[in-house]
Amino acid sequence: MLARKGLLPDGFLLTRLAEDQNQPNRSRSRSQRARFITKTGSCNVAHKNIREQGRFLQDVFTTMVDLKWQHSLLIFTSAFLCSWMLFAMAWWLLAFAHGDLEPRDPDSEPGPIPCVTAIHSFTSAFLFSIEVQVTIGFGGRMVTEECPVAIIVLIIQNILGLIINAVMLGCVFMKTAQANRRAETLIFSRNAVIATRNGRPSFMFRVGDLRKSMIISATVQLQVIRRTVTSEGEVIPVCQLDIQVENPLRSNGIFLVSPLIISHTIERGSPLYELSAQSLSSEDLEIIVILEGVVETTGISMQARTSYTPEEILWGRRFVSIITEEDGRYCVDYSKFGNTVPVRMSSLSAKELDQTRGVQEGTSETQLQGWGLVRAGRGGFRRGGRACDGSTHQPWYAQSQQNMEQKGQKKTVQLEEIGRQVEEDEVGDMSD
Repeated sequence: MLARKGLLPDGFLLTRLAEDQNQPNRSRSRSQRARFITKTGSCNVAHKNIREQGRFLQDVFTTMVDLKWQHSLLIFTSAFLCSWMLFAMAWWLLAFAHGDLEPRDPDSEPGPIPCVTAIHSFTSAFLFSIEVQVTIGFGGRMVTEECPVAIIVLIIQNILGLIINAVMLGCVFMKTAQANRRAETLIFSRNAVIATRNGRPSFMFRVGDLRKSMIISATVQLQVIRRTVTSEGEVIPVCQLDIQVENPLRSNGIFLVSPLIISHTIERGSPLYELSAQSLSSEDLEIIVILEGVVETTGISMQARTSYTPEEILWGRRFVSIITEEDGRYCVDYSKFGNTVPVRMSSLSAKELDQTRGVQEGTSETQLQGWGLVRAGRGGFRRGGRACDGSTHQPWYAQSQQNMEQKGQKKTVQLEEIGRQVEEDEVGDMSD
């Protein structure tokens, strides 16, 4: 569809077809796994046995916006027809009660002034109802000052017609300006890859924007959904774990001016730390990608989603470069957007690689620097610190005294920490 609209090159579709043909047969031989987020970004969750259906009617506007177009148009058409028929019945009853429907002899004297002129049947009352609500006003029928009740009905119909028009326009605008419409031109690579980057295994995928208008304050979030079992034996079918995106700024913000490769370094603390090439196919997990931002042209928040199952994660491959520099500007070749090439990589997990490199578990503790005020002799205060490395706690000034004695200095400065007792001689004076 995007190729027919000219938004996406035909080569991109051919690349996607080639990717499908090059997929391993493991995904076709096994039964299709259930996933929470489809490749198009929709939620693959069916809600059943909802007993409190009335909650949806408490938020009618959101319910109507969430409906499909055919259902929304059916509701709008029904609302107009019902309102026209209802007020047509009201106008007909007013004319009947006032005696305007009685046949009159054209040669006789004119009768009383009718409430609404030129209403002789229900059909004419229905036409007058349409003219009032949509403000057509052909001029053949009009309300007179004979019946105050007719004036009240006219006011009520105009107000109700304005409300129906406002709700209809609001729903149409919200449905056409939904956030998922902008997400149609945000594309993700069909497959994710695991390859070595800067000496560490990394999980990577590619994201791109087909439009020239930017996504302001774009952020990427990664979550791993897997089934876990607690130590008490409780089975948690949906356990969500956040994954940190590799970014020197320690944030998930990106500048999506061109297709980017989003990476996550698999290290200690990562949910993929024990993932290896052999265990990848048997893992029951799903990696969800959420891209959020603000549309530059409309200022509406948008969100694009996709997910990767183990069958869609390629081990030992990386993405090819698609950005070239031509005539003083950068060009992006979307025909190679999802192409990958094999690279040399160990089939061991990151945990096994760390063990082979001699990294012991539980020994990498962050050394904190403890700072505090100490008193130098009887004078002022100064700031010092010590390293909390798990060894015997020793004040920082003990090493300073040793260094001063080693350097041959005869004068030493006696220091003591705040909170301790004063010197013994001072204690004796206070006791006396």
